[in-house]
Amino acid sequence: MGLLRLLPRPMVGPLRDDRELAAAARSGDEAAFGELVRRHQGGVRRCAARILGDDEEGRDIAQAAFIRAWENLSKYDPAWSFSTWLYRIATNLAIDLLRARDSRDRTHQTHLRLVGDSEAPTAPEQVSEGEVRRIFGELAERLTPAQRAAFVLREVEGLSTAEVARAVGCTEATVRNHVFQARAVLRRELAERYPEYLPRGGGR
Repeated sequence: MGLLRLLPRPMVGPLRDDRELAAAARSGDEAAFGELVRRHQGGVRRCAARILGDDEEGRDIAQAAFIRAWENLSKYDPAWSFSTWLYRIATNLAIDLLRARDSRDRTHQTHLRLVGDSEAPTAPEQVSEGEVRRIFGELAERLTPAQRAAFVLREVEGLSTAEVARAVGCTEATVRNHVFQARAVLRRELAERYPEYLPRGGGR
């Protein structure tokens, strides 16, 4: 939002895809970059907020990510989607912030679904969204920054394993391991603290 005020409005014309806009922005077209910000700021902000468990920090990270993207457009590889590149920048910034802060006494507000078996519901239908956020916020503190980032990108944002690997900067096998470990930790913590929210036969 703050960044948008600094960028010119996009010129009226034919809709261009992200790669075309990125190429134009790399040549100094600030309006093209402004359009990229408008297209992706919501997704990048939500992703960062989910990793960090804080909406304000997510907004700050998103702004920092777009500034860094503008400064490093020459490094963007159009073989990958522009959004994946943005997620990589934002994720790295979010992980750095997670590692820098002491989160043991923080109450996180993260909107993620609680995971048991993928085909089974993980919480009773009557549980409110706010309650899910609160419970996951407590459980997520047990995840490492890398586990949380991989889980958010794969399970919440719906990126492919290859895209998550690109965003987090690791191999696909490592992504699968992070997600597997995150699910195991969440399942164990859920069974210990909130067994009533497990699906029947869950917690194993």
